[in-house]
Amino acid sequence: MASNRIHRINEEIQKELSQAFRALKDPRVQGGMVTITHVDTTSDLRYARIFVSVLDKSREKDVIRGLRSASGYLRRELGAALRLRYTPELQFLADDSIEHGAHILEMLRDPNVVKPANPENESLAPDGEED
Repeated sequence: MASNRIHRINEEIQKELSQAFRALKDPRVQGGMVTITHVDTTSDLRYARIFVSVLDKSREKDVIRGLRSASGYLRRELGAALRLRYTPELQFLADDSIEHGAHILEMLRDPNVVKPANPENESLAPDGEED
């Protein structure tokens, strides 16, 4: 039952921080598209790891630095919105799971990497791709 509570708190943290990101005035964060992919809070609610994905990978380190510098403001906003006994300390981490998933999907679509299970189907064209 406690894990269900942590799960709900993680979802609330993700929702509130997503809204708070819009209010940040830091140009490192404001300029790019930043998405919170996952929140992982410890069971004692002292720490929350926030996994962030940035659309422009070249700016990822700057965005993480900007979020870390704004963590005090974000924590205060989070504390006002959630009304928990302890407001978790926020730790921002870069998340490359979306990029990793896109890479796997690209590999699966490459016929040189993935061979058909049935060689007789090799001559069949996928849907919509006829000669």
